Amino acid sequence: ISMSIEPNTADDKRKLSEALSIIRREDPSFRSHYDEETGQTIIAGMGELHLEIIKNKITRDMKINVEVGKPRVSYREAISGSCMGARGLFKKQTGGRGQFGDCTINLEPFTAEQAEAEGLKFDDNIAFVNEVVGGAIPKEFIPSVEVGVRQTAKSGITAGYPLINIKVTLVDGKSHDVDSSQVAFEQAGRLALIEAVNKAGSVLLEPIMKVVITTPEEYLGNVTGDLSSRRGMIMDTEDRGMVKVIHAEVPLSEMFGYTTTLRGLSQGRAASAMEFCKYAPMPRNLQEEVIAAGA
Repeated sequence: ISMSIEPNTADDKRKLSEALSIIRREDPSFRSHYDEETGQTIIAGMGELHLEIIKNKITRDMKINVEVGKPRVSYREAISGSCMGARGLFKKQTGGRGQFGDCTINLEPFTAEQAEAEGLKFDDNIAFVNEVVGGAIPKEFIPSVEVGVRQTAKSGITAGYPLINIKVTLVDGKSHDVDSSQVAFEQAGRLALIEAVNKAGSVLLEPIMKVVITTPEEYLGNVTGDLSSRRGMIMDTEDRGMVKVIHAEVPLSEMFGYTTTLRGLSQGRAASAMEFCKYAPMPRNLQEEVIAAGA
């Protein structure tokens, strides 16, 4: 089981990294790592009791103030439709030289398979195509629009999660001989993408895990009932000697503390393993909860 552990102050943060390395040396079954994507330190152990003992050791014996909770889930954002002709106009006049960047983009859902078929680069699950003709945007500013689009997609539009599986086509724009700059066109790209996503509509995607559970037959009903309550989809059930093997797909957000629950359901006789499977759209009511929590 894994949990997030967050220090309360900068001083606690420094002490915590030392404390975790000491505990890792003393206890081979304890693991910890820093998750770049969510910005959390994650600790993992044999069960909830094991991690509770570790937490007490850190707070009581080592005198470090920490908060322990559920690990954050790395959601993603995607678009539910297309948008043609979204405009991003960045215009600023401050005394001397101003800032001017103006671009128009088309936005559509896109997959890695489509990118491969069309021979497009799909870095960070985003394809960017320049179709500006007649020098409407000077070519030295085209990469700036792309930078603006990619940076904005990385930080998300609706709830701060990365926007993926999109194709952005730059179709038109305007520039100013004096006031246009790389920064102005980066901002124009950012504004155009925000406008396009708001028009196309966005949807949150959640990580779905492929879960394999091995259980004696008498606990099959308990285990499958519990999976259904976690929004799980049972894909297949097979016999393997005296036990049943269940293959299911379950949202990661529903799997916190699952190992402990499974032990309770099967008197310690069932086992499970899981790995990442795919991202899939979340139910609308849960999306609203996640967006509200992130706001």
